[in-house]
Amino acid sequence: MSKKSKGKVFVGMSGGVDSSVSVALLQKAGYDVTGVFMKVWQPDFLPCTWREERLDAMRVAATLGIPLLTWDFEKEYKEGVADYMIAEYKAGRTPNPDVMCNREVKFGAFFRRAFTEGADFVATGHYAQTVIDKKTGTTMMLKGVDDAKDQSYFLWTLGQEQLSKTFFPIGGYKKSQVRALAKKFALPVAEKKDSQGLCFVGKLDMKDFLAHFIEEKEGSVVNEKNEIIGTHRGAYFYTLGERHGFTVTKKGADDTPYYIVAKDLEANTLTVAHQSKKPLECASRALHASQASFCLGLALDTAREYTAQVRYHGELHKCKITALNNKAFSLELAKPAVFDAGQSVVLYDGKECVGGGVIDSQRHS
Repeated sequence: MSKKSKGKVFVGMSGGVDSSVSVALLQKAGYDVTGVFMKVWQPDFLPCTWREERLDAMRVAATLGIPLLTWDFEKEYKEGVADYMIAEYKAGRTPNPDVMCNREVKFGAFFRRAFTEGADFVATGHYAQTVIDKKTGTTMMLKGVDDAKDQSYFLWTLGQEQLSKTFFPIGGYKKSQVRALAKKFALPVAEKKDSQGLCFVGKLDMKDFLAHFIEEKEGSVVNEKNEIIGTHRGAYFYTLGERHGFTVTKKGADDTPYYIVAKDLEANTLTVAHQSKKPLECASRALHASQASFCLGLALDTAREYTAQVRYHGELHKCKITALNNKAFSLELAKPAVFDAGQSVVLYDGKECVGGGVIDSQRHS
């Protein structure tokens, strides 16, 4: 490390434009940067893309003159993300694998190894921000400037240990600005399309993916009168509020979409209804969450009004905390929302992400 360096930063490099620009910004700011490509488990029935992604990361590293390491986290990803996701669906829940990917791999295995290897900080290409509270010295996590790209929802498991040693270099930029910076830095991935879908694996049909691990069992789709109007691939594969992936064979006079309002795993049935001006019958104002994590490491203020988000890019709901401990909390939302067990509920105080949990139940007395 040179005398002028502000510290050694290990950056997770995916071969995409966001992590590549993150490296360039840190390098420009005076940090000694080492890139790390994370190799993880990929199912053999999907196209193998990691070699191409690593090649792009190598090109960026060569352009910027930094070392690039390849670390194998196949076991951590398979057990902490893929196996978790499959088990949750088998239990009839709707997990968020991207949250677990951040907790178990990027800010779990990668984070730990980086500091073992001599890092002072780590960095990723997430659209989020960290700010030090000058009064308390704690590190707050804020939403990314670009509302359309903000990824704080997936980072609610990060506590002070991670946040105090993590940089999100592109969190203060909009995506268009990041693209412009990639061109300015002459990065070879400046025009590369954004990756989408499951963390590290990419875009996939979740039901097709799960069908390799959970036996498909065709069942009935019924309406609110319990009349059979269609079929589905297995109740395990679906979540409340979903409107795709099942077949309606008996059409009614109302041709508006059907939404899942109930699922019965034992009977293997889905109950569907049309959206109307009133909330769906599966909507609720109350929820309970476990596996709680609070970004500041402190209990939240039950007297404050927070906002809650129950799905990525979903509506922000004003809420009150009705019960709280360091492992779980209950909320009352200002208006009914549709959510399912297993989903993440993330809490915000304005632009600040203060923590979250995994929804246990739709209703909690």
